[in-house]
Amino acid sequence: MPPISFENTEVAFEYKSDRDLKRAHFLFSSMSVPLVAKTGIALTRWIIRAHLPFRGIVKRTIFDQFCGGETISEAAETAKILAKYGVGVALDYGVEGSESETKFDAAVPEFVKAIQYAATQKNIPFIPLKLTGFARFGLLEKLHSGAELSPSEHQEWERVQQRIDTICKTASEKGIMILIDAEDSWIQQPVDDLVNRMMEQYNRQRVTVFNTFQLYRHDRYTYLQESLAHARQHGYLLGAKLVRGAYMEKERDRAAAMGYSSPIQPDKESCDRDYDLAMAFCLDHLAELAVFIGTHNESSCMKAVRWMQEKNIPPGHPQVFISQLYGMSDNITFNLAHAGFNASKYLPYGPLQDVLPYLMRRAEENTSVAGQTGRELSLIRKELKRRKLK
Repeated sequence: MPPISFENTEVAFEYKSDRDLKRAHFLFSSMSVPLVAKTGIALTRWIIRAHLPFRGIVKRTIFDQFCGGETISEAAETAKILAKYGVGVALDYGVEGSESETKFDAAVPEFVKAIQYAATQKNIPFIPLKLTGFARFGLLEKLHSGAELSPSEHQEWERVQQRIDTICKTASEKGIMILIDAEDSWIQQPVDDLVNRMMEQYNRQRVTVFNTFQLYRHDRYTYLQESLAHARQHGYLLGAKLVRGAYMEKERDRAAAMGYSSPIQPDKESCDRDYDLAMAFCLDHLAELAVFIGTHNESSCMKAVRWMQEKNIPPGHPQVFISQLYGMSDNITFNLAHAGFNASKYLPYGPLQDVLPYLMRRAEENTSVAGQTGRELSLIRKELKRRKLK
């Protein structure tokens, strides 16, 4: 294995032109100023909703940075570029859920189409989905609470299960893996229950379905261990997608407002500890599971590399995947791919207005995560300087 350095910007940004890099520099520079970032986020939301001509500017900046395109064909072109550098793709239809049964039903053929396309491409092994894109939030909340469903709600839940089963069945037949995202803690139980049923049905010979374990919750490392025990007991392979998490502020605020104990780790050190323990646990049990390591944390990624070396796990092991979001942490993804790891990008696509919630979360994440924007900027500046002196 060649030595890996996440400081190698030549490998990290080889796929980007000077113009692309300068545009990324402008975007991250804007995000690094909190007042500018907050104003820009609010203004962007208003521009899109008002259908103003500035839509093109939004598309050429934040949309192009974090999304693969507005259609599956546009995303496919982006995926082909990534494929040239050995980077895989989790092709993510970024349109988020509504409360409409019609829209829930309409999302299914879109995902089936994405799976069918992915099956024709070597570097698109994954299709992510959120259960809230197929089920009403209130229904999931009621299921999680253990309240009795009405007859119509039972039928509604049956339709949700049928939608997810159609997608997982298609994925199993086409050899594509499904990453089912985690949700808010107060609707997570029915998600876990449904994903476990899908894994039991479709993860018999190989892993098709992954559940997501958010390690910023203090109970999720234990639940990961319990999930493997459940898989053993019921004769299937576990699919484990590991993330730190995305809903911390909302979770803490709700717990405080409603007077229950917060499910969130007491501090970042505890979250980092559990995340790394979860990685080590999965790497120790590859005979029984596949692991998708989703993180922008360079320390965790380097630990994964070192542990794989120590355990004599080859970089391209078919049950170990490491991934970052498109538009972020190219220094991790491309350097890992260059060294032969199964490195990939989460690549969202969809109509600009429909993926706006996703884009706003990326913008807010880059302004709130300590050091993330500064790190992106320093790497971009380093590469621009290297090219200038070349």
